[in-house]
Amino acid sequence: MLSRSPVPSRTPSYATVLRTRHAARTFGAALLGRLSYGMISLSLMLAVNAATGSYSVAGAVMALYGATSVFLSPARAALIDRHGPRRVLPPLAGVYAVLLGSLAYATWRPGAPAFLLGALAAAAGAGTPPLGPVMRTLWSDLVADRELLRRAYSLDGVAEELLFVSGPLLVGVVVKFAPPAAGIAVSAALILVGTSALVSSPAVRARGAGVAPSDDKPAGPDDPPVGRRLLGVVGLRHAVLVTAAVGLCLGGLDLLVVAFAEQRHQGAAVSWVLAALSAGSAVGGLAYGAVSWRASNRARLPLLAAGLGAAVAGAGLSPGVYVLAALAAVAGLFVAPALTTAYLIADESVGAGSRTQAGAWVNTAVNAGSSVGAAAAGLLVDRLPPAVCFAVAAVPALLCAAAVARGAVARGPVGSGPVESGPVESGPVEGGAEDGGGTARGAVSRS
Repeated sequence: MLSRSPVPSRTPSYATVLRTRHAARTFGAALLGRLSYGMISLSLMLAVNAATGSYSVAGAVMALYGATSVFLSPARAALIDRHGPRRVLPPLAGVYAVLLGSLAYATWRPGAPAFLLGALAAAAGAGTPPLGPVMRTLWSDLVADRELLRRAYSLDGVAEELLFVSGPLLVGVVVKFAPPAAGIAVSAALILVGTSALVSSPAVRARGAGVAPSDDKPAGPDDPPVGRRLLGVVGLRHAVLVTAAVGLCLGGLDLLVVAFAEQRHQGAAVSWVLAALSAGSAVGGLAYGAVSWRASNRARLPLLAAGLGAAVAGAGLSPGVYVLAALAAVAGLFVAPALTTAYLIADESVGAGSRTQAGAWVNTAVNAGSSVGAAAAGLLVDRLPPAVCFAVAAVPALLCAAAVARGAVARGPVGSGPVESGPVESGPVEGGAEDGGGTARGAVSRS
């Protein structure tokens, strides 16, 4: 396996992360491929609506794509852990690009049958290459120092947040010169080019084949947990629980912002409020990664989730959209740090052969939570006052933060270094040096 960078003699910076051998090339390739995910949501919605003339069909097709992409993410990650990214990513990216190309062809002109579009979208979602979990696993291979790894994860999360801001802007440019289906075609090209560049990186070549056992055969006493059994690892289970709650909170917030602005006849302000949320997340992620924290990841995670919940609850008391934008920026300060910390806990809670799966479970949790949160907020927004809706959206983050913090206190202080995972019922799997650590927000999976 690729030798990791030595522990730096001084406090590591983001520049140190990018100067790590092979890091800039590998990271740049992964970001190029992940830009496809920043474009596909809006491109697919616009293209299907243009082809069918129905927002309901567009919503159903988006839901099918999102469901298969989110809920099959751990299965795709298990293939990566078992067979290695060089064997799995190219065929996944090839099939995914072909299916996106088929969707682009089918939606280029009006009249496409809804059933065909739904089937293609569901199949495409099932084959989404897990570039985000793979890149986070590669960061663990590239850097040995936990402080440097925290900065790497923070940088990764902030860059991902910017991709999901710039992706829709690129779609807007594309649709000025071509039909919306062209955005789907561009997404297909990005995933092919980005994945090809990623698997050609020395960091991926050095990783070789995976080592994770199959989830289908009975686990031996010395086998690390894989698949759903990974959730028996306490640290990972807590990270998944908290990130699901964060996703619920953010999914509800996105829809509530729209309802809040429309009630005041200021619908155009929605983009500014959501931009403030993303900007706050980017600033929070960069600041979080730059600070050396004394508390462990498991101690910080519930505090960050509680901060997000409190900010969202407070946003419901906003007298106008400008105050709402300011409070959304405050809420955003906790988003990237919370998700960064969850990904680091996932990384340190399991062995090297299960890290991609562990990261994928966190990714699945936040994306699934976001979808459910948006749906739940849609049911509440016409029945309850806005302030109450914001408070309800904040409840999952607050409750999960309290539950996880209580569990951590009950189990006593633990360390935070990387370990090899043991049996499922082994309790906390931690120990070692101080550490720390990406953002994933939106209704469509950030794979």
